Amino acid sequence: MSVLADAVTMDTTTLARPGLATLVADIRQVIDRGMDAGKTAQAVADLLRGRDDLDVGILTPDELHGEPGGYAVHLLHAEKEFSVAGLVWQPGAETPVHDHIAWCTFAVLSGVEHETLYRVEGERLVEIGRSDNRPGDVSGFAPPGDIHKVKNTSSQIGVSIHVYGADLAVAGSSIRRVYDLPVA
Repeated sequence: MSVLADAVTMDTTTLARPGLATLVADIRQVIDRGMDAGKTAQAVADLLRGRDDLDVGILTPDELHGEPGGYAVHLLHAEKEFSVAGLVWQPGAETPVHDHIAWCTFAVLSGVEHETLYRVEGERLVEIGRSDNRPGDVSGFAPPGDIHKVKNTSSQIGVSIHVYGADLAVAGSSIRRVYDLPVA
């Protein structure tokens, strides 16, 4: 099952969420260093690793239900340089193959996010890697080279926090392009 979450919902009480105000302040400090996209993604990934204040409690009980058969994107904070979103994945939910409008960093809080990485060769997608991201796993990347699909392969609802280098309240989605090419 797949639902493309191409719209995000914004909570107006953003910084009142547990741990979010501190996380946002820490991300601002990284952004203020003025690094390129790849280094920023890695620095924000380093920031997310081992945080005691980052858990599923950052989302409300209603948000933690997700979307039947798919995934939901809850925009927790957005400003010009970055956004923080909570993604909630039903078991088996997956994205299409896609890339992003900006750098991205994510931390898995529950479930297993199976990620398949691709590159385009001519008129085909070529698989270049796979990983199973489990609770506590953190990663970051920046375009180009960010073509992937993600699937919750666990039997429980998955939750992850994503930080994007774009204002999703304006952009509406982190997805730049969906790829409908054969896989070699």
